[in-house]
Amino acid sequence: MRDTLVLNASFEPLSTVTLNRAVVLVLQDKAVVEQEHPRLRMRAAAVDLPVPRVIRLCRYVRVPFRRQAPWSRRGVLIRDQHRCAYCGRRATTVDHVVPRAQGGGDNWLNTVASCAEDNHRKADRTPEQAGMPLLHQPFVPSPAEAMLLAMRTGERSELPEWLGQSTAA
Repeated sequence: MRDTLVLNASFEPLSTVTLNRAVVLVLQDKAVVEQEHPRLRMRAAAVDLPVPRVIRLCRYVRVPFRRQAPWSRRGVLIRDQHRCAYCGRRATTVDHVVPRAQGGGDNWLNTVASCAEDNHRKADRTPEQAGMPLLHQPFVPSPAEAMLLAMRTGERSELPEWLGQSTAA
């Protein structure tokens, strides 16, 4: 089961936590369930609780401002919706637009999701050198966008409308 999104008391996305941690926060009255998994419940002797997908903290938590989401291979695949930037098929790898051998690095603007075939075919060349234009340009997601993109499982309707309004799809 996926992690649970944690919102601040002001409805701003803060982080994701495991299902167990989310349940503990709700049972300790530190958070309330904002969205639950349909038809799933957690039951015990004295507890009957919906399985939380999104929880909101009851008290506001100040967090240091984070200008940019940290780069990760998983983050690139999620940002690009597991679609190859060269052909549009299912992507399983991450490709460097400017290869590391030519001075490119691991960052949001230099990496795209790619299928293994196109990644191998492009090799240590730029898209221009390989004659493989990008279908879309890489972008830097905000920390909130990165978290919301990570919570999606394909259907936009799985998250409430008020939660997905600020994301770039």
